[in-house]
Amino acid sequence: MISRDELTRACDTLLDAARFKDYTVNGLQVAGREGVVRVMSGVTACQALLDEAVAWQADLLLVHHGYFWKNEPVAITGIKQRRLRTLLLHDISLLAYHLPLDAHARLGNNAELGRRLGFEVDGCADGELGEGLVWLGRPASPLSPASLAARLGETLAREPLLIEAPEGGEIRRVAWCTGGAQDMITLAWESGADAFISGEISERTTHLARELGIHYLAAGHHATERYGVQALGEWLSREFGIEHRFVDIDNPA
Repeated sequence: MISRDELTRACDTLLDAARFKDYTVNGLQVAGREGVVRVMSGVTACQALLDEAVAWQADLLLVHHGYFWKNEPVAITGIKQRRLRTLLLHDISLLAYHLPLDAHARLGNNAELGRRLGFEVDGCADGELGEGLVWLGRPASPLSPASLAARLGETLAREPLLIEAPEGGEIRRVAWCTGGAQDMITLAWESGADAFISGEISERTTHLARELGIHYLAAGHHATERYGVQALGEWLSREFGIEHRFVDIDNPA
């Protein structure tokens, strides 16, 4: 067993959470029981994940997408009331890390996605490793756009949307940023990438990719962000000898 606050401090320190200016609160969002033996992790603290945590008798829920986002309504009503009531009624803590978990050099979403895709990491387009959000790397050998899309589909078990650049050739350098990072495409192009991978696509993204001459692959917000929180949960299990279980609540977005 580890105390809730000790576990939170360990995560805050590991992820250097205080350094990030984010759209939400990073760290402990809802305080539950003091002792932690069982940690359940998932991408988003939706009601279905909360119900799984209750059924498993988790002490703490660890997520990438928690609550209390900038500019959201502050009233505790409706869906927000039901979610918070579930946590408070069952004395379950909620621990959430957004940008710190995207950026972490070893356990983050970008680090895990690059590792699973077999990329050799060059660095970041917007900072140092562990700080920047747009990662740069290379496949072991050049890939066609279709080959990269196939690798993504096999790795994530989700077929990506591929926008091929009209005059683009083989992919020797890749940029990627998990989640809703489609507007980082210009930065990826400026960094010399032949292709850019993110989770979501917007209407404008297609035109930007074609006009910039960079291949673009939208692989799913949820699908690209399943791995950082798993890696963090597994790290907690190794470090503190507690139980960890990841639950993947299906989400096609």
